[in-house]
Amino acid sequence: DGTIWTELGHLRTVLNWARKHNLIDHAPPIERPTKPAPKDRWLTEAECQRLIEAAQTHHIKLAIILLLSTASRIGAMLELTWDRVDFEKGQINLKVDSTGPRKGRATVPMNAGARAALQHAKSGAQTDYVIEWNDKPVKSIKTGFNKACKLAGLEGVTPHVLRHSAAVHMVQAGIPIVEVAQYLGHSNPQITYEVYARFSPDHLQKAANVLDFTTVRKVTG
Repeated sequence: DGTIWTELGHLRTVLNWARKHNLIDHAPPIERPTKPAPKDRWLTEAECQRLIEAAQTHHIKLAIILLLSTASRIGAMLELTWDRVDFEKGQINLKVDSTGPRKGRATVPMNAGARAALQHAKSGAQTDYVIEWNDKPVKSIKTGFNKACKLAGLEGVTPHVLRHSAAVHMVQAGIPIVEVAQYLGHSNPQITYEVYARFSPDHLQKAANVLDFTTVRKVTG
């Protein structure tokens, strides 16, 4: 339902644009289903480790490690090329270029696990693309990813769940929302706050303490 809602929204936008520029005489109304509530599935640390270990091929394992460590979307990961992996600076640039796709794409630092996985992959690279198989860039990891999820005993997990999981773990660890927003490539930190603030260990705690009327507080003023 979420995909249908989004795609029909794109269609509505295109038709309205075409009507505005006199390319069509009439933009038919596009009805959309009710926007579904956002999925709240995210992986625990143990589940992340199980998923990595369950990967049967090196490119699926590499993709899972990088999706978790960069909090990137699957499209950005499959388009990642070696010229945007900077081992010297320890950075991964997920943007294709300054004018290419940038939604949810940032330049993020490598952690130790990502660096090790990338160095191993680089030593045997046969193409310009980081995620490759059989000497060709990979267009989809759906089959291998789903197999890994099944072997790990995980249900309801998609590549996007890994991005969501990465964000949840950052917030739970006390990383400021502004930094999490930068990591996710969000142009507006308010979006990040609305989705992830509730995962912060201190979220609304001060407000809750004010409402504790079972203890006597010193009144000043």
